[in-house]
Amino acid sequence: MTDTTVRLTVAQAIIRYLDNQFIKIDGEELRVCGGGFGIFGHGNVTCLGEALYNVQDTLPLYRGQNEQSMGFAAAGYSKQWLRQRFMLCTASAGPGTANLLTSAALAHANRLPMLMLCGDTFQTRLPDPVLQQLEHFGDPTFGVNDAFKTVTRYWDRITHPAQIIQSLPNALATMLDPADCGPAFIGLPQDVQGWAYDYPTGFFDKKVQKIRRQRPCEDEIAAARDIIANAKRPVIIAGGGVQYSGAVDELTALAEGLNIPVVETIAGRANMLADHPLNIGPLGVTGSDSANAVAEKADVIVAVGTRLQDFTTGSWTAFAKDAKIVTVNVGRHDAMKHQSTPVVGDAKTSLTDLHGALSGVAYDAAWVDFAKAERAKWDAYVAANVAHGNRPNSYAQAIGVVNDLCDPRDRVVAAAGGLPAEVTANWRTKGLSTVDVEFGFSCMGYEIAGGWGARIAQAQREPDKDTIVFCGDGSYLMMNSDIYSSVLTQKKMILLVLDNGGFAVINKLQNNTGNESFNNLIADTPTVPAPFSVDFEAHAASMGANAETVANPAELGEAFKRAKAADKTSVIVMKVDPYEGWTTEGHTWWEVGTPSVSDSAKVRDAHTDWESSRSKQRKGL
Repeated sequence: MTDTTVRLTVAQAIIRYLDNQFIKIDGEELRVCGGGFGIFGHGNVTCLGEALYNVQDTLPLYRGQNEQSMGFAAAGYSKQWLRQRFMLCTASAGPGTANLLTSAALAHANRLPMLMLCGDTFQTRLPDPVLQQLEHFGDPTFGVNDAFKTVTRYWDRITHPAQIIQSLPNALATMLDPADCGPAFIGLPQDVQGWAYDYPTGFFDKKVQKIRRQRPCEDEIAAARDIIANAKRPVIIAGGGVQYSGAVDELTALAEGLNIPVVETIAGRANMLADHPLNIGPLGVTGSDSANAVAEKADVIVAVGTRLQDFTTGSWTAFAKDAKIVTVNVGRHDAMKHQSTPVVGDAKTSLTDLHGALSGVAYDAAWVDFAKAERAKWDAYVAANVAHGNRPNSYAQAIGVVNDLCDPRDRVVAAAGGLPAEVTANWRTKGLSTVDVEFGFSCMGYEIAGGWGARIAQAQREPDKDTIVFCGDGSYLMMNSDIYSSVLTQKKMILLVLDNGGFAVINKLQNNTGNESFNNLIADTPTVPAPFSVDFEAHAASMGANAETVANPAELGEAFKRAKAADKTSVIVMKVDPYEGWTTEGHTWWEVGTPSVSDSAKVRDAHTDWESSRSKQRKGL
């Protein structure tokens, strides 16, 4: 840094700093911040808005329709870039910023970078109380923005212009740290945003950021090697961290070199192509019979880049109680779970080191032959499950139609409800790192917004490919305005709206636990005297999208071809049966609370049946 200074407002300095941070990806230097999503209000328009206006060519600001959906779009963007780039989100003071809480929680749960630059109350307090301020009588420093401390990896409130010299690099380092990765929040009091300061010019020098690769220690590799080498029936669980580390090749090399079967988590879908002989399928509650059969018999589980969520582990019933677990994870917190033997390190370097340490190790071919035979049976089940003919329309059929017609590099996006399970179980991966099933926070409403963010990122590298979004009617009604955003910004998506008349997957859980249908399907909602169906086609068309309704999967296929050929967002609507056509195989046990006392015999019987599998649950040892 030089001794020269430049006088800038806090807002101008923040944006100038971000504008000069780069990262090298595949030999190309790109800004690590790809731009942002913003809704202006009195808390950010005058100062931060002025600063962003001057960099609109290099840090484009996409106008949001809803703050929560802006955060979802930022998460979808980050996933598409494998956490190597992020977007900023800016909202005004008060409810605009509060709307970002859910999306911050989603980014936190999924370990995704997102920078929030949000308005705050005045530092001087001279005009207090101000519009949208929540007053806490005993603590005038406490406000809505403090709520973000629970859902961010980095949090700060700028009370003096000099603070950003420390705060911004720390926020950036957190967002790019594989072990610490998550959202960062910086509160900007409305007066402080406009205060000027003589910043050192060197603070704004161009910098090429690097993502740290932590090597595991030799002792941990040796301990893991001893366990894996002595296994008779090992299996690798491949999580989302494999893709974020760029370790797909290393994972494949280890599996092929040792002839070990691989199963995938929900976040780890598309770590291997569907036709790879060692890809035994998705694991867990929404998994496959094949992966779950292998996991149940394995004596050593090598979990790579996964936080071992309950849907992966079947609430810790998916594995034999005496199975040993080796966990490879860049985050110590994740590597230590359930008394695992930890390998704390980057997946790419850790798998390379493990592969070298296991040189010469070989396993009985009968084990992998068993796994392949189970996968063949699962493939036959999926083929029958997605086939359509003389039976009710289902999610699986729609998934099968799109799967057959999509390009290998098209990106698939789904989130909470029934579709994550159906996509995880039935999607046959054609291209690596092409599936985004948001189940880290299981957040309804992510689908369309996340798809828009993913498309913005995808268009920068693969503009001739498509982002395909699967969405239920419940999620659509929660958050749909980014159909309009995609049309406005000419970021084409293909959206499948599969209408089952309400929250059908929770109705299924309600029924499976002995309860009567109540308040999930529109038809079973007592406060709705005269149910009717939403015209999703007309609604989507009103936001500028191409839209059509189809009667069956055959018509959906033809509509999908038209959507592929179109030059703007297309929405295809199809009704599906809320009761029939669910994927019934491949499920492990999942712990949910059921009533231990009830007047209903069905509820009591369901409780007894549900609890009957608890004996398989590992207790952390």
